[in-house]
Amino acid sequence: MNIGYDGKRAANNLTGLGNYSRSLIESLAFQYPENQYIVYSPKVKASKQISTFLQNQNIKLALPKNGSFLWRSLNILKDLVRDDIQIYHGLSHEIPFAIQHTRIKSVVTIHDLIFLRFPKYYKFIDRKLYEWKSKSACKRADKIIAISEKTKADLIEFYQIEPNKIEVIYQSCDDHFKSPFDASTLSRIKATYKLPEKYILSVGTIEERKNLKLIVTALKDVQEDYKLVVIGKQTAYFKTVEKEIDRLGLRKRILFLQNIPFSDLPGIYQLASIFAYPSFYEGFGIPIIEALYSGVPTIAATGSCLEEAGGPNSIYVSPTDSNQLAGAINQIISNSKLQKTMKEKGLEFVQKFNSPVVTQQLMNCYLNLLPTAIT
Repeated sequence: MNIGYDGKRAANNLTGLGNYSRSLIESLAFQYPENQYIVYSPKVKASKQISTFLQNQNIKLALPKNGSFLWRSLNILKDLVRDDIQIYHGLSHEIPFAIQHTRIKSVVTIHDLIFLRFPKYYKFIDRKLYEWKSKSACKRADKIIAISEKTKADLIEFYQIEPNKIEVIYQSCDDHFKSPFDASTLSRIKATYKLPEKYILSVGTIEERKNLKLIVTALKDVQEDYKLVVIGKQTAYFKTVEKEIDRLGLRKRILFLQNIPFSDLPGIYQLASIFAYPSFYEGFGIPIIEALYSGVPTIAATGSCLEEAGGPNSIYVSPTDSNQLAGAINQIISNSKLQKTMKEKGLEFVQKFNSPVVTQQLMNCYLNLLPTAIT
């Protein structure tokens, strides 16, 4: 079977949706090597992560033959037909226009509808564009994959999609997070980034929705030998966070890291004492999965889908209550038995998101769209 993918992010993004796309396709290629996986992208970024991904034997990169203008939206259809694609999967909210008029079956993944749930976080034109693309894709696709039950509920509420057209298939994380690093590697990582002995870890773009300010505010009520390590791209919201840091006099207790090599990131997780993710809203929350695989007690926020990602043995707090967050951090710090339980039960829970499980669900989704004669 030939399966095509919207590979714009797989071939160009080094975080977030790029990691999601590569991990998904690589897992399929490993678990079902009898198929060909063709990644369609208007361009490709020079990067070790991406070049390694594209070296897989049954993963092929397809670039535009006649220019990239409107290629992903329209002209790609000629290439899909030429390559005898049976399934085309739009990995992030869009599929080519008119694909429904071809014999090719289409799948679209919807990660979230945050731009509708929290429009204040988006520019008007961006919000309208996202809504138009995703709603159109959902109407035209043969199957919709939602990455959480919460996203499925949002699709039904905002777009009036029939529930039986939507399949919930959770995300996994990169396999590098699933094995403990040896002591010498952890020691090198600790020294390289001057990591504190004890720290709370925050990973994610530093933007208002991710709510880093809440962690900073809570830190003032956490014992002083615990620091905060923050990994994420800075946006304009960073100035708001800085003001809070200065107001509370916490400069010496917070370490900001950027452009961390992906190969070192699991080690930074594994060295953390607590992982905090009080985001106002998420479609799923892969950093929580990464933390649970890393054996780190995790605190997340109520109000979206983070309970689905973190399971029953993580702790959940209001994203507007810094006292509650501080209390949860102190509860974990002061109770070694609780730490042990959260680590063990979290690792047990997160196996439901393991790559072989998720990959089989996805392949079953593909096959259910095709005539039984095709395998």
